Amino acid sequence: QVQLVESGGGLVQARGSLRLSCAASGRTFSSYVMGWFRQAPGEEREFVAGITWRGGTTYYADSVKGRFTIARDNAKNTVYLQMNSLKPEDTAVYYCAASTYYSGSVAGRYDYWGQGTQVTVSS
Repeated sequence: QVQLVESGGGLVQARGSLRLSCAASGRTFSSYVMGWFRQAPGEEREFVAGITWRGGTTYYADSVKGRFTIARDNAKNTVYLQMNSLKPEDTAVYYCAASTYYSGSVAGRYDYWGQGTQVTVSS
């Protein structure tokens, strides 16, 4: 198993930027495909971005493409989500997730989840 802890959330004005981090326990971080998801109040959890084992392939939801960037540093057991040009509709709890196998954008296929970090974008 792997434990995931998100950090970096907070309150930011529209058009601002924020960088989220997800730290993983253990020494098998590179064995996992990593993803970022978010969930707003009253909404379903939705996929934001994903990155493969060594970071060679990334995938983004259309709503964040061009604004968000996912990256990973396997030496630090950390995955990042750089969020630029933030919009009020980006307000949500952001979760990082890990999967042994490629699971794409389907939240239910990811095996491990962090507790989430709140991102609030004011208008």
